[in-house]
Amino acid sequence: MVKESKLKSKYFYAVGLNYQKADIEIRGKFSLQNNAKESLLKQGKDEGISPLLVISTCNRTEVYGWAKYPDQLVSLLVKHTGGTETEFQKVGYIYRENEAIRHIFRVATGLDSQILGDFEITGQFKQSFALSKKFGLIDNYFERLFNSAIRANKRIKNETEISSGATSVAFASVHYILNKIKNISDKKVLLYGVGKLGRNTCENLVKHTAKHHVTVINRTKEKAEEVSGKFNIIVKEHKDLTQEIKESDILIVATGAPIPTINKANLNLHKPLLILDLSIPRNVKPNVLDMEGVELIHLDQLSQITNKTLKKREEHIPKAEEIIKEEKKEFLDWVNSRKYAPTIQALKTKLEEIKKGEIEYHRKKLESFDEDQINLISTRIIQKVTTHFATHFKSEEDNLEESKEWVEKVFQLEIEENA
Repeated sequence: MVKESKLKSKYFYAVGLNYQKADIEIRGKFSLQNNAKESLLKQGKDEGISPLLVISTCNRTEVYGWAKYPDQLVSLLVKHTGGTETEFQKVGYIYRENEAIRHIFRVATGLDSQILGDFEITGQFKQSFALSKKFGLIDNYFERLFNSAIRANKRIKNETEISSGATSVAFASVHYILNKIKNISDKKVLLYGVGKLGRNTCENLVKHTAKHHVTVINRTKEKAEEVSGKFNIIVKEHKDLTQEIKESDILIVATGAPIPTINKANLNLHKPLLILDLSIPRNVKPNVLDMEGVELIHLDQLSQITNKTLKKREEHIPKAEEIIKEEKKEFLDWVNSRKYAPTIQALKTKLEEIKKGEIEYHRKKLESFDEDQINLISTRIIQKVTTHFATHFKSEEDNLEESKEWVEKVFQLEIEENA
């Protein structure tokens, strides 16, 4: 029985937007909090989109998954964020199959980060993978892809110097502050909100200023106390926010609020104030600049800070790209082997049947028939024939389906549907 040829019904896509075309306002609209990520994954699962993974950071929001059309993934993204399809069409991107795979490798290895070599994305990628796995949305294909991308990440870290130097958005924040503010140890720093970037910036600042000059405020005091315990800094009540801002020289805003939480109404100043808004979406209204002595810096401005470290890192891009190419090829070889393995197994079974029939026939015809010797020779021939076909399939990346169909038709192979 010849297996009926079927058109591929689903493709692997990566859809999303990032800092390259989407400004901080648009990225804010498409950002996803944890509850929104879970809702998106649940809906995707209900609609039969699996595997499925979503990642949302300050620099990107992306959805990866198997779907008949990419619009299915875009619709999920739009439904669970504040963005629109029109906005996505202007700044978004859609990658399919090999392009999507390559994109994942670049994201997971930090080559697509806003600051080259910033590997913080790797941890976020791992968290997203764990969440999808929790919902049963990771299959063998995506697990292998994920592990290959992480292996490429480790190799790039170990075999290149692309991550040399302490350059990240958090480092850029501290770098800016240290260059802007003289006598930093005498200045008072207020961290409002305990987002990851804010915590990382605070940790770096603690190394350069007196701990008793750093204060943290959060709507949930318990979370503020967690940060305080780690860095041994002061915690204040949320109701004290306006007063604490008044007494501060530097305000770092890193809340997860969907709308701005700081505006000029919060400011009752008697001295200059430097504000760093590390939130996505923005949590500081531009109207604070109406106040005399206020300077407002946001993520995109910090990410544009260049230094010798970043220039040095660029020299290692070719080596990193070569590592990605090697790991991507290994993954695609594995993918293709899964595609043609059932055909090779069916071919081997067919040839074994032919061998068995011929041995039976010649056993009856020949008096001096050496079955053991004939069996050994024919088994080696079958092994060589199937190996040649496997090698051919491996090289037929673009025409694999056609090659498989031809072999299955010629040899009248029956393929197990779940093989």
